[in-house]
Amino acid sequence: MIQAIAFYFFAAIVVASAVMVIWSRNPVHSVLWLILAFFNAAGLMVLLGAEFIAMLLVIVYVGAVAVLFLFVVMMLDIDFAAMRAGFSRNAPLGLAIAGILLAELLLAVGAYNAGGLTLGTPDGTAVQAADATNIEALGALLYGRYIVLFEIAGIILLVAMIGAIVLTFQPPKPGARARQDVGKQISRRPEEATVMKSPPVGQGVEL
Repeated sequence: MIQAIAFYFFAAIVVASAVMVIWSRNPVHSVLWLILAFFNAAGLMVLLGAEFIAMLLVIVYVGAVAVLFLFVVMMLDIDFAAMRAGFSRNAPLGLAIAGILLAELLLAVGAYNAGGLTLGTPDGTAVQAADATNIEALGALLYGRYIVLFEIAGIILLVAMIGAIVLTFQPPKPGARARQDVGKQISRRPEEATVMKSPPVGQGVEL
């Protein structure tokens, strides 16, 4: 009984938060409603026994994506008057995209009711042990059977991160005061370093 009450409670808050994300005029409020929806979706995952997915929702989406988006929205100088002025101009395109998404959802529901796809016959190699948790089973698959694909995905993300740094890096202008000389910093000797002094009151500092 408590499981059913918790499910309907979390599900109702998720649906209400999703509606408020769309209806909120303030983008900061929309992000806050989105964070609430993520938290309650994590509660639903815990009820289903998928604690790893719940942890990902809280750590990745709430702790990183949503908070980062919130700070970006708060720091941007958004002209709401210009946004409202362009609403009527972009309304037909938005309605067309919404119609396409609705048609895809109806098609997906119809395909699901018609019967699932047969993807293959399981060979039993991916069956988790009886006493293993979801996280242990997922870790065994990622770092065992799919270790090569997991490493390739990590290399691709590393290359993407390096590419983003290279594209956004701007070398300092010649003669700039804030220019950093790495070679000079590495070759610095201890006697050339800055020393913090705390002289008594009324006495000078030896240079």
